[in-house]
Amino acid sequence: MLGSWIAKLCENIYYMPGISRGKIEKGLYESEAGVYKVNDIVVYGKMGVCEITEITAPKDGGFPRNRLYYILKPLHDSCTIYAPVDSKVHMRPVISADEAEQLIDMIPALIAEAYDDSGTQDLVRHYEAVIDSHDCEAWLKLTMEINAKKQFLESRGRVFGQIDKKYMKQAEELLFGEIAHAVGIPIETVPDFIAARVEQLEQQSA
Repeated sequence: MLGSWIAKLCENIYYMPGISRGKIEKGLYESEAGVYKVNDIVVYGKMGVCEITEITAPKDGGFPRNRLYYILKPLHDSCTIYAPVDSKVHMRPVISADEAEQLIDMIPALIAEAYDDSGTQDLVRHYEAVIDSHDCEAWLKLTMEINAKKQFLESRGRVFGQIDKKYMKQAEELLFGEIAHAVGIPIETVPDFIAARVEQLEQQSA
């Protein structure tokens, strides 16, 4: 999904094998994690970018009585999420357009070393920790790290693993979804947007 631009970037990446409580008022809920209101766009857990469409205590569907929920609509999925306002699932505001551009501008100088996986369980734990960091820079580095590993394996006629494919796809979807919303473009155009900006930066520095 990242396309050819990341292959070039991975020249700088080295793969070395072996190596709450709160209150609600007028559609706004304030908790220890922050203040969110209806129509806010947030990043929710591993679902990525979502819109808060309601903050309510559902009266049917078997929900606990008088428990408040955020009703969330993922921007890139058709499901509906009922998230208790006191849930421990991570939720934060999306990055701004400026932050998205600053993130992309880091790419030419970014050096990331692919994780040295000594076993499947260690590899999964590492990838899960990065995904659960809810940090765009960490997701960006992860996509580049795994792509570097992919190139290394394929250059030696070895198979790129399903675990690597799974987490690269997940990191890309989270990262691209957030950048897409931040700069106001369709998610499928994000790789080209990144490639064009990186190319422009390189031309300016040449």
